[in-house]
Amino acid sequence: MREEYEEAADWVCVRCDAGLLPAKTKLSYLGSEFEIELMRCPVCHKAFIGESLALGKMLKVERSLEDK
Repeated sequence: MREEYEEAADWVCVRCDAGLLPAKTKLSYLGSEFEIELMRCPVCHKAFIGESLALGKMLKVERSLEDK
């Protein structure tokens, strides 16, 4: 997950203009919930999901859940 932090290190929330911070974030997909640390706005709590995470680990999890 460290590469995600480097990728988003200088990112700010478009809505709030606040710097993103790492925070535990609950995600759900097809009735399954899991917690992951993502870069998130401390004001509005919108999370940043980088391309490498979305097309890598998250895609693998989605496919494994869809196969069940």
